Amino acid sequence: MIAAEPSYTEPSYTEPSPAEPSWARPATAALLASTALLYIWGLGASGWANSFYSAAVQAGSVSWKAFLFGSSDAANSITVDKSPLSLWPMMLSVRVFGLSSWSILLPQALEGVAAVAVLTATIRRWFGVAAGLIAGAAMALTPVAVLMFRFNNPDAALVLLLVGAMYAVTRAIEGGRLRWSVATGVLLGLAFLAKELQAFVVIPAIVGAFLVAAPLAPVRRLLHVAAMGAATLVSGGWWVAIVELWPASSRPYIGGSQDNTFLDVLFGYNGLGRLTGDETGSVGGGPTGSAGRWGATGVGRMFNAQFGGQASWLLPAAMLVTVAGMIATLRRPRTDRHRAALMLWGGWLVLTAGVFSLSKGIIHEYYAVALAPALGALVGIGATWAWRRRTEPAALVLGAIGVAGTAVWAFVLLGRTPDWLPWLRWAVLSTGAAASAAVLGIGWWARRGGATRTVIAVPATLAALVVFAGPFAFSLSTAAQPHTGSIVTAGPQTGGGFPGGGFPGGGGGPGGSQGRGQTGGFPNGGPPGGFPNGGPPGGFPGGGGPGGSQGRGQTGGGSNGAGSNGGGVPGGGSQQGAPSNTGGGAGGLLNASTPSAELTALLLDDADEYTWVAATVGANEASGYQLATERPVMPLGGFNGSDPSPTLAGFRQLVAAGKIHYFIGGGFGGPGGFGGPGGGSSSTTSAISSWVQEHFEATTVGNVTLYDLTQPAGGDS
Repeated sequence: MIAAEPSYTEPSYTEPSPAEPSWARPATAALLASTALLYIWGLGASGWANSFYSAAVQAGSVSWKAFLFGSSDAANSITVDKSPLSLWPMMLSVRVFGLSSWSILLPQALEGVAAVAVLTATIRRWFGVAAGLIAGAAMALTPVAVLMFRFNNPDAALVLLLVGAMYAVTRAIEGGRLRWSVATGVLLGLAFLAKELQAFVVIPAIVGAFLVAAPLAPVRRLLHVAAMGAATLVSGGWWVAIVELWPASSRPYIGGSQDNTFLDVLFGYNGLGRLTGDETGSVGGGPTGSAGRWGATGVGRMFNAQFGGQASWLLPAAMLVTVAGMIATLRRPRTDRHRAALMLWGGWLVLTAGVFSLSKGIIHEYYAVALAPALGALVGIGATWAWRRRTEPAALVLGAIGVAGTAVWAFVLLGRTPDWLPWLRWAVLSTGAAASAAVLGIGWWARRGGATRTVIAVPATLAALVVFAGPFAFSLSTAAQPHTGSIVTAGPQTGGGFPGGGFPGGGGGPGGSQGRGQTGGFPNGGPPGGFPNGGPPGGFPGGGGPGGSQGRGQTGGGSNGAGSNGGGVPGGGSQQGAPSNTGGGAGGLLNASTPSAELTALLLDDADEYTWVAATVGANEASGYQLATERPVMPLGGFNGSDPSPTLAGFRQLVAAGKIHYFIGGGFGGPGGFGGPGGGSSSTTSAISSWVQEHFEATTVGNVTLYDLTQPAGGDS
């Protein structure tokens, strides 16, 4: 008889886990309490924040169908251009606490605190309490993390779920338990429902680390990976299946698509199009290596003026830890946890930064929040590694290089804001030089047995000041400022262009708020290729930006981003709790409208008799009216005004049936505005605008042009 093949066994390698010190729990509690204070204090100052999502939250708080699909309005005309999981906590919060800025933004702040807690726990399992605390603090103080955990974009939920997946796979690698592999897949699937394919960027790092380091036989490792994949498919695919199988006639149009399918959004506008720049229905991307609409691509993108101050403060140090750590662990056993952690977090960092750096399509600076957990984890791992080996020459040299490099890079980043705390960069540079020299000097002294732990703690303290001074200052600046609009940036003004920075003056233009937008406008003086479909012939009405028609644009450089020259850039109005410009009026492509009390009262008059109190082109234009009235407002063409929904025939049928009371002109898309005939909206919405102009009379309420769709002008509509 042939003897049975012996079962596979391989001992796992683990570093010793010292007993938890007495200060561990108080220190962890202090970290989380401080993070909560930073993320929650003064939330209401941002008003509706991203009104595009706030309007969808309002809709989902009164309609379970809108909740399920993530509809922009409670009458379910069209969805937002993302899968809706990130909206669900906000919708539930509003159902409990009522509609307010605080109830919308609180879930993101709590998600941020939870993400810091999970990251701290993850790093702590393998590297000790100090490593976990450093990792959590580094993540919490990443400026773009402070921004996104005080805002209502999908990124907060995405980061929390991805950090949760990292915790689960850490447990799976640690013990080889199937339930943790399945949990990893479930969390990845839920992250997909938060922000679609961006969630899958980290999968190669997760799978690679598990296949290398899990204490299982090769076949069992492959089976676990298959289980991860199946769990991801089920937890992320159930909603996609519902959307695709639900009859299109009885569900909202899928926003961001050109064919009313989620798959078109997934693989086009929100998917591969972000990489290639081929994004039908959007404003497009920039060519490789050029300053295109979304900035220059290439390996230096995460360090440039647009992205650098958002998240790159610790990027050189994190890269050093990854490279040096992988070299140092080459000869360790397969199951070595140190190398596995570097594969997980270093892989996350390299993959995410690489995708962002090379993407030709839409990309905004706040996307960089996805780097924050990896940066924190790697710095925590590297700092404790250097401390535990403080008498070894290699550790001393690498520690000194890491501190010096971080100080120099902080000096560069702070130099991009020369008028903001000008003394800080010199303080960081000088402290960094002192800390680097102290690391080498006291380390040498310690090798000779002459330095106590207390003395050795001096360079460590100086190093901590160097590492955290810049991001801490930027984070406080971020938390102290309100942020409104669809594109926002962290920290003070840095002098970049349109990608993430906005029009000069800030808040109303793309990217900025309250004068904090980066100066310079569009790269190269304007958006190459123009706005969708060429933009408005003859320039913006009234000489201003979108929203400047019929005297509706805001003048001057108002606190919420008004443009100059008599017109207004998109979003010239204010939002609940945010600083206000004079008057009210149109929003635009990137900011909400601001209806006056008179207009709000008019829209609410007989509102119960109509399915939609009004319709207008563009979801942000519609959002302000909807949030003011808490009644459905139809956003023609979705976010960009470029989705072919509804058709002209469909819109005319709704008007004939008495479903829509008013059409609101101007702004991004209405008659006389940016998206009017031949303007920036799709041919479908332009046709609707033209038809309205031809068949209904215009009236003016305050600064807003209004068309009563129940009163045709001189005949049959």
